[in-house]
Amino acid sequence: MDDTPRYLIVDSSVLPEVFLKVIEAQRLLDSGRARSVNDAARMSGISRSAFYKYRGSVHTFDDHTGGRIITLQAVLSDRAGVLSGLTGMLYRCGANILTINQNIPIGGLAPVSVTARIDGLNIALDTLLSGLRGIDGVEEISVMLGD
Repeated sequence: MDDTPRYLIVDSSVLPEVFLKVIEAQRLLDSGRARSVNDAARMSGISRSAFYKYRGSVHTFDDHTGGRIITLQAVLSDRAGVLSGLTGMLYRCGANILTINQNIPIGGLAPVSVTARIDGLNIALDTLLSGLRGIDGVEEISVMLGD
C-alpha cells in the first residue's frame, strides 16, 4: 500500500473518542477560547501528545469547505416565509448567498437549490444544517460541495 493519503467519511459515533476531542481542542484554539495547545488539550480532556499526534490527520467534513461554495438542495412547503426563513438563517450564520433557484411547487412542495459561499460561516456546517432542518416548512435538505 502506498503512502498517498486516502480520505474517508466516517460517522463520528464509531470513532475513538480521542479523535473527537482533538477536533474540540482545535476549535477551542481557533475560537480563542483556549490560549495555548496546553489549555485546549486540558479543556477537551486529552494530552498534548495526543493532540499533536492526531491534529494533522483528524478533521471535520466542513473543515475542508473553507473558501468554498456549497449548494443546498431543499424541499420546502409552499407557504409564505419558508424560503425567507432558510435564507435568513444562512445570512445570520455568515453565509453569502450567490444563487437561489426555486421550481414551481407541486403537491404543496417546492424544490429549491441555494448556492452560497461559506468563507464567513460562524458555526460548523453540520450545526447549520441541523438548524436549517429545524425550520418549520423545511421538509428535506442536503448539501453538495462544489468549487
